Amino acid sequence: MKFETLAIHAGRRIDSGTSAVMPPIILSTTFAREPDGSMPHGYEYTRSENPNRTALEECLAALEGGAAAAAFASGQAATLAVLQTLASADHVIIPDDVYFGMRELTQHVLGRWGLQATAVNMADLDAVRAAVRPATRLIWAETPSNPLLTITDIEGVAAIAHEAGATCVVDNTWASPVGQSPLQLGADLVMHATTKYLGGHSDLLGGAIITRQEDELFSALQTIQKAGGAVPSPFDCWLLLRSISTLPYRVAAHTANAQRVAAFLRDHPRVVAAYYPGLPDHPGHAVAARQMRLFGGMMSILVQGGAAEAIAVAGRCRLFTRATSLGGVESLIEHRATTEGPNSKAPQNLLRISVGLEHADDLIDDLAQALA
Repeated sequence: MKFETLAIHAGRRIDSGTSAVMPPIILSTTFAREPDGSMPHGYEYTRSENPNRTALEECLAALEGGAAAAAFASGQAATLAVLQTLASADHVIIPDDVYFGMRELTQHVLGRWGLQATAVNMADLDAVRAAVRPATRLIWAETPSNPLLTITDIEGVAAIAHEAGATCVVDNTWASPVGQSPLQLGADLVMHATTKYLGGHSDLLGGAIITRQEDELFSALQTIQKAGGAVPSPFDCWLLLRSISTLPYRVAAHTANAQRVAAFLRDHPRVVAAYYPGLPDHPGHAVAARQMRLFGGMMSILVQGGAAEAIAVAGRCRLFTRATSLGGVESLIEHRATTEGPNSKAPQNLLRISVGLEHADDLIDDLAQALA
């Protein structure tokens, strides 16, 4: 089936009890056994499994072309579960431009337990290769990256990981399953903060891991998912599955809007640089064009001046809401260094922009008056 069809039908079935076309929300935390102790429907306790989560995981696996998926309460919970499959003194390679929460997990959470992490320019395959050690067990790619939209050659990084006997994981949040398919490019696992484009309406929190094959690693992830209990609620699973139905059309519209907004910002005299992989002069454009079907709705700009000037531009926006997160129908703008705090690596004059589904002309007019 084509992606648009999968987004509507994957994981959904006519309810056997009521013939409901849309899946009901099953809020029960526990499920009755038969007199002989068996569980005819396979459900025992919602932390371990739930019909709404089963439907969501089937859908996510189908969208990414994977064998199976595990849903979590947030993208960070999903990321942590992957890192928890590693042992003390294992080594991971991460991008030097990466979601700051990933740095927190590798340095301040699992670093205390002996996990070793090296940050490299993931766009430079030679740098990735040079960072490999005998203890390297995982290479984590994030493409496009947060917040500088660096593009990683997924095929190249996956090959390096496999040569080293390591696992390749790709954070596909900013691209979405509509924009790119890392598993088809050699990645072993894909991570999504489903809060973002998959949810698409800024009203749910979730994360997921999708695997290329059901192996020992994925079995370990499922054990962490169920034993750790960082699972999404049945309602969040239901709401996410409902939102996915419109995902391909939303991402296409996000991309069309972002392409126009990025072109306007690139040429604006008060913008020092505009980072968007859909721009032909983006340093990663050639790789992005090869491995992405759509470039998505995320971009960052460097404003002339420093933090005060950038914050002032965001403060003058009327349509763009000053808020963290991304991928919703509404457009957002934020001064990333302020959001990340004193340890942020984001340039002080950087504004991160999530282009929503408003009319592109209105968004451009708003940015024009904010920059004027």
